[in-house]
Amino acid sequence: MFAETTTQSMPETVDMLRHAIAMQTEEGKNQVPALAQYLAGKLESVGFAKSDIEIIPVEHTAALVVHYRGSDKSLKPILLSAHMDVVAANPADWQRDPFKLVEENGYLYGRGVADMKTNVIALIETMMRFKREHYVPRREMILVFSGDEETDMASTRELAKRYHDADFLLNADAGGGTYDANLKPVVYEIQAAEKTYADFTLTVTSPGGHSSEPNPKQNAIYRLAKALDHIAEYQFPVQHSEITLASLKATGEHTTGPLAQAMRAFAANPNDEKAAAVLSADPAYVGQIRTTCVATMLDGGHALNALPQRATANINCRIFPGEHVAAVQATLAKVIDDPSVKISIKPPPPVESPASPLRPDVMNAVAAAIHERFPRVDVVPGMSAGASDSMYFRNAGVPSYGVDPTFSKPNDTFAHGLNEKLLASEVPAALDFWHSLLMKLTK
Repeated sequence: MFAETTTQSMPETVDMLRHAIAMQTEEGKNQVPALAQYLAGKLESVGFAKSDIEIIPVEHTAALVVHYRGSDKSLKPILLSAHMDVVAANPADWQRDPFKLVEENGYLYGRGVADMKTNVIALIETMMRFKREHYVPRREMILVFSGDEETDMASTRELAKRYHDADFLLNADAGGGTYDANLKPVVYEIQAAEKTYADFTLTVTSPGGHSSEPNPKQNAIYRLAKALDHIAEYQFPVQHSEITLASLKATGEHTTGPLAQAMRAFAANPNDEKAAAVLSADPAYVGQIRTTCVATMLDGGHALNALPQRATANINCRIFPGEHVAAVQATLAKVIDDPSVKISIKPPPPVESPASPLRPDVMNAVAAAIHERFPRVDVVPGMSAGASDSMYFRNAGVPSYGVDPTFSKPNDTFAHGLNEKLLASEVPAALDFWHSLLMKLTK
């Protein structure tokens, strides 16, 4: 149990995690710089030189960079990525205080336990352990912690600009393991690709007028509603890659039911329309085989008694690697089929990043570290349907791999949602994983 293996045997880790959860590093609270300073202080306490730690102010947030120097200056460094910010949480909506670390029934609860303060602390704790062990790696390790991954990613862009001359990046915010309902490990995915994130604004305008004189054909809200209906009914074509097929094959072989059958069938034959239809009907897997676009925000009108002069909607798209943003915009225009609906890309400009090569040294080291815990679990490449800090580093030419060490049941962590949680067993497992993996890659 967590109370025995972590609270008692790893009080420092738990105290740091408790402190990190309590810091409300959501947008607008200005707490990311304070968390960065807290982590820097912990590192200095075990012997890190101040010159090896930098807190970089970036707009309303900050990034944290930490150098763990290597002995062989001819080797390019490894970057270790994580983000310190979290999605906003309203305490009134939660069953427990989101900014207080709580353990119940084998789970940890709190904003950030899954996404992703547990791994932030695990990486810091691993660096502290290395320092206490007087470990001298051949290859330098650089922590690159961003401060606004959940919003603007300005700090991520700054980090990628400064630290693009690296051999590769390991991202603690992507990849990870899957348990079945009985907590049996099913598969572990190394994120080697992610979909392009893009927001499009649909805008409809009209002259407006008095609400007592309606004109449905000119009503901006009605026209926007029709456009949204067309988008809701449309599905982008089925796509696949070496990475997605490997992921679906492994997951399908270790689970049961119609969804698992569809995974196996699609992995064997991506032209299997029935299998694609089953996968497409599942919100957790449609993004693995298609570009997806969905309405996420809506605004319209200016007065209760006036016809709307403007109506807008945000369409959030997750675009399959290799498909261009401009092509998706053109598809949306064709689907809407109404020239009066203007489609614009919301800034900052979307970042198209290629899939990373499946490097044997990285893949084998991660597999070996995972197999120390679960000897028979399949370790396969995977693609994230969402976006992470890796996209900016991939775009800058740095191969990037998501290697979150934690396992969870599907849709069980509620990351970004209410009552976010993580199995308590994953905390000591994360510490073991990071120490083992980094030793394999740097000694």
